[in-house]
Amino acid sequence: MTTGLTYATFVTELANLAVVDPADVNFVANLPQCITYAENRIYRDLDLLTTVTAASGFACATGSRQITWPLTQFVTVQEINVITPVGTANPDAGTRVNLLPTTKVWMDTVYASPSATGVPQWMAMLTQNTALIAPWPNANYSVEIVGTVRPDSLSASNTTTFVSTYLPDLFLMASMVFISGYQRDFALGASQPNDAGMPINYETQYQTLLKSALVEEARKKFEAGAWSSMSPAVAATPTRG
Repeated sequence: MTTGLTYATFVTELANLAVVDPADVNFVANLPQCITYAENRIYRDLDLLTTVTAASGFACATGSRQITWPLTQFVTVQEINVITPVGTANPDAGTRVNLLPTTKVWMDTVYASPSATGVPQWMAMLTQNTALIAPWPNANYSVEIVGTVRPDSLSASNTTTFVSTYLPDLFLMASMVFISGYQRDFALGASQPNDAGMPINYETQYQTLLKSALVEEARKKFEAGAWSSMSPAVAATPTRG
């Protein structure tokens, strides 16, 4: 059983670590940005498997080499799949043609004009939410896109998240790095002056915890030692097979 943090317990724990009143108006006002800071650091550092999603309902048009999706749909794109035969909307009901990533320069050279048509085989990112495909589509194919997203943040209305449940220690340390900045002019009293080293100490703890979290995430993806899901072995260093 995993014992993580809810929004309420997160606020309490953070206030205890920061030695502030959880009802302090300035502390409460800074909480949303503090959570955003901590979550974004973790999402970027760990590339969490839980943020990967597949979305269908996209399409490429005959004679157009661009596929565009909403700007906020994905943070990063991992796969673009053209679905055959034409008219198949459900990817599982057809055949996925996984487009291989290449460069825009190569595509501009090899597939320079709309005369080079066929089922697309290649892709190159043009913008955050636009990809070029080649050959130029010879029909209106359905498209599936796989990529990473930003899950909804922890809040009073979204009381638990993957990060708060499975990475509560890392989440708190990242949050305290942010809160340390908020407290730069926050007086704790004459007997407890501000600690200039506080953000450095919490950053050190964050980096320490991050190392083990990176290993765990690699295991989920079968990217650990010897491309397995096992923790790196101390004694059995040679790869199996």
